[in-house]
Amino acid sequence: MKKERKDNEKKVVQEEHYDFLILGAGVTGLAAAMYGARLGLKTLCLGATHSAELPIGGVITTTNIVENYPGFIRLSGSELAENIKKHAESYELVTILEERAESVEKRGNKFIVKTDKNIYHAKTILFATGTKWRKLDVPGSKEFENKGVAYCALCDAPLFKNKVVGLVGGSDSAAKDALVLAEHAKQVYIIYRGEQIHPEPINMKRVLATKNIEIINKANVLEIKGDKFVKSVILDREYNGSKELELQGLFIAIGHIALSDLAKEIEVELNKKGEIVINHKTSETNIEGVYAAGDVADKPFKQAITGVAEGCTAAYSAYEYITKNRVEAS
Repeated sequence: MKKERKDNEKKVVQEEHYDFLILGAGVTGLAAAMYGARLGLKTLCLGATHSAELPIGGVITTTNIVENYPGFIRLSGSELAENIKKHAESYELVTILEERAESVEKRGNKFIVKTDKNIYHAKTILFATGTKWRKLDVPGSKEFENKGVAYCALCDAPLFKNKVVGLVGGSDSAAKDALVLAEHAKQVYIIYRGEQIHPEPINMKRVLATKNIEIINKANVLEIKGDKFVKSVILDREYNGSKELELQGLFIAIGHIALSDLAKEIEVELNKKGEIVINHKTSETNIEGVYAAGDVADKPFKQAITGVAEGCTAAYSAYEYITKNRVEAS
């Protein structure tokens, strides 16, 4: 009787060829895929990248309410991402796969992307890999991660029903996170190192109008304390007579780190922040046939709408590059 094949037996790896290969399937990558297909490019969009673990649709899916995307007065981030995904999938030339890109290689004027499952050849490549949350580097942050320390308010706010929580950060994203938390928590403290938080004016008004949100300015968290779960944080200044603030959870909203490691492998130019440097008119990088768009790129104003625009621009630039240079399949 023949022995059954072992589960770890080597699988046949497929090698497929594309005109336009997109790393990252957030709204930027999905919009670029849609536009690439409209221009007649055989397009592959990979939804899991080297460093990220976000679902198809990307970081916008962790946003509760989107009110600044043209054409939609108010919808959730997940709804926006799903709409763009469906638009991309309506074109036969688009393939969207949940595969992790492990390496990128430039070979002549072509690119080879190896994932955890397959190998892909491409004439052009777009980095729409986005960012990951910046961690708070203080004692207790690692120990209490998922034990009271969290980074996604939309994901985890219901776990803190009727509890007292803090949120570190002062950006518009931080304010929106605080508003989500306030729907569930008994009390929300925004802890910010600067003179005043700086969200969009409409969100500032909402924060100030929410009775269970309190802002602690000019303060830093020095330590997170607890036993099995978070119990308090130590501040670098007194607040209400004490440097220790009792909390049952702490959310971190202090910015993001660009996921540009794969771009670095093929010597794409990065700035000091690790963002990919692009021509803001064309989304081109310093390497011919390579483009970047969205949060991973070096644009100071990062929104879903600006990322989508850059992704569509990259698709058009890739089309022009292929047409002009008559890049043939490998």
